Amino acid sequence: MIRDSIKAALVTAMKGGDKQKTATIRLIQAAIKNRDIEARTGKAPADDDTLVVEVLQKMVKQRRESIEMFTKGGRPELAEIEADEVAVIELFLPAQLSDEDTTALILGIKAEIGAESVKDMGKVMALLKERHASALDMSKASALVKAALG
Repeated sequence: MIRDSIKAALVTAMKGGDKQKTATIRLIQAAIKNRDIEARTGKAPADDDTLVVEVLQKMVKQRRESIEMFTKGGRPELAEIEADEVAVIELFLPAQLSDEDTTALILGIKAEIGAESVKDMGKVMALLKERHASALDMSKASALVKAALG
């Protein structure tokens, strides 16, 4: 499980004296704990790794947006800190599918449900997320679905 590898990495980082990595992993654990609390009141994913991957993907997305903002704002030192955090977070994410593989999945789903236009984008995205959310960057997938249906 991904949670176990996160805990092991925290111990390793603490023993190695890597303060930046330790702080980032603690942020990851806090975000996962918050998501666990939210899941108590709502519908939690059946697979624990799915929940953890959702949290990690959200954290990466937030940091990439921050990097862009810091870069535009002339704060490269803050952008570098965020980039370091992204590198640590991505250590725990499963390998992402390539654009070619994603397009093949999209075309398969498109044929399966008979999607023909952009109006069917929601149906295709729902199935794609349900089946392959942990292996996809959904923002990239959205653009690829739009291209396939457009």
